[in-house]
Amino acid sequence: MRLEARHPARRLVSLTPLIDVVFILLLFFMLATRFEDWHRLPLAAAEAGSGPAAEGALLVRLHAGGGLDVGGRPVAPAGLGAAIADRLADHPGRRVLLQAGPGVPLQRTVTVLDDLAAAGARDATLLAAPAAAGEAGR
Repeated sequence: MRLEARHPARRLVSLTPLIDVVFILLLFFMLATRFEDWHRLPLAAAEAGSGPAAEGALLVRLHAGGGLDVGGRPVAPAGLGAAIADRLADHPGRRVLLQAGPGVPLQRTVTVLDDLAAAGARDATLLAAPAAAGEAGR
């Protein structure tokens, strides 16, 4: 009497759970992705020795309270484009320096940069924020 050993039948691996997981991940990434139009802001880096007193440059300062001034004169945020366009009418290639004070949100700085570009400023430089009174001695 000869007995043959039975080999247990091999189970087939089902791909259905794997496909389900892939589709769930696909759905998650499709819903989590932000479809925004990203664009770069052309900025020139401030060089050593080129400060707000750069010859022929127009200085625009942003203040934490929401105000701003162009060339030392206060300007309403809505009138920035007109003020820059008037100043650049005489000198179209004039350099524009933007200095955001301490506490100015980044989004506001970017909005002003967009306003400067819309007003015709082609050579915009972002300057470092001035040191606060407590940090000047460090």
